[in-house]
Order: sequence, then C-alpha cells, then structure tokens
Amino acid sequence: MTDHLKSRLDFAKATSRSAGELGMKYFATITDLVIEKKGAQDLVSNADRDVELFIRAAIAEAFPDDGIVGEEHANVSGTSGYTWVIDPIDGTANFVTGIPAWCVILACVHEDQTKIAAIYEPCNDEMFWGCKGGGAYLNDKPMSVAVTTGLDVGNTGVGMNGRTATSKVVGFIQLLTERGGVFFRNASGGLMLCYVAAGRLIGYAEPHMNAWDCLGGQLLIAEAGGHIETQSADDMLKVGGRVVASTPVIFDELVAMADQSF
Repeated sequence: MTDHLKSRLDFAKATSRSAGELGMKYFATITDLVIEKKGAQDLVSNADRDVELFIRAAIAEAFPDDGIVGEEHANVSGTSGYTWVIDPIDGTANFVTGIPAWCVILACVHEDQTKIAAIYEPCNDEMFWGCKGGGAYLNDKPMSVAVTTGLDVGNTGVGMNGRTATSKVVGFIQLLTERGGVFFRNASGGLMLCYVAAGRLIGYAEPHMNAWDCLGGQLLIAEAGGHIETQSADDMLKVGGRVVASTPVIFDELVAMADQSF
C-alpha cells in the first residue's frame, strides 16, 4: 500500500467513526430532527446534512486537493486525482424512526477505481473497512464472503428505490424465491453490501444505486473474496448504476436474474 493510500485509509476509518459518533448524538434525540422528503421513501434530515458537513470539513483540512462527491451537498472538484465519496447516513428512513440499522459510508476513488472504504455502523460499533489489494476487515478481523452451494442456502439482499419501477424488483424477488432463495432488506444498501462481505448475506442486487451508497461496499465484497460487476467508478460517480454482488458460486445466476428483471 502506498503512503498516499495508507494515510487516506487511516483518515477514512477515523473520520467515519467520528462522524458516526456525531450521528449517534442526533439519533439519541430523533424527536428534535428536522425531516424533509426528497422523493418516494427518500428522506433527509438536518443530521444527514450536518454529518456530511463534518466529514467535508475534515477532508478539506487533511487533503485540500482531493475532490468530494456527497449525497447532500454540492460536488467539489479536486486536483490530486483522489475523490472522496460520502453518504453521511445511509438508511435515513431507519435513522429517523429509531431503527438501529444505519451507517456512515466513506470511500475514495482514484484512477477510475474505488481504492478505500470505511463504513461505520455505530449502533453496534462495527467498522467495515478495506483497501484495494489489502483485504477487507470487520473491526480488526479479516472478512470473507459466505461459503454456499446455491441461492437456496442463505439470504440475498434486495434493494429498491423510487428511481426504478417496482415491477423490476418484484420480478427479481419472484425469480429468487422460485429458486428456493430468501430475500432480505433492511433499508440500508450500504449495510447490506457490508453483510455480504462479512458472510452474513450471500448476495445483493439492486437495479440502480448511487455511488455514495455502493462503491465502498462493492470494494469490501471484492476484497473479501466475492464477485462484483465490472464498472467504471468515475461513471458511477456521475450517474450511478446497477449493483449485483455475491459469493462466487451464485454470481452468474444472480447476474442472469438481474438481466432478466432489471
């Protein structure tokens, strides 16, 4: 690992943890939150915006030449070739209703590839992190994807959103259940991707995700021995895209199901 990556990885872990601790202060007083609706099942609160501003300020101080792409505030162009990708609170619908299933996502893209991911889930004090070529870890222990023989052994995460037709996800779930599979959804795509990397889920599929929701988790899955679809990180930063990720054994079947449904 280069010094450039190591310094950014250390920063990502420390900053996502601090951001999660800030988020927990808001989570403890959710009745005081100011909540807005951005779209169908798409909420934002002052906690989301404030946590992202906290992360942005930390990046600006530590790496002032790096770019920033975040969910809640305008993009910042950089000159270093490194771009930070921020989801301050992934799982806002859970967050604002007191459900302890949300996380802070911080990833870093360089040369069209996601190189660093630090995803912190503060309610259970779980830090999912990794670096391209350096493995994936849950707190201090290496992660590896589940060992499974097929879709009928284990749960598959399925994401949905207001940007794509409901029929696409319903069709995918039908194909999954016809194969003996069980679908799982906890309203945080970032956490579900981490669960694949940690061996808790055997796969994940969603017709469209934004970069801040998925780039970090996809890196962790690949580093944990799973398979992800080949994508341009730079293109994902611009428009997002489909996400299919899983253990090696079921990947081709999941891709075929996504091709049929999405």
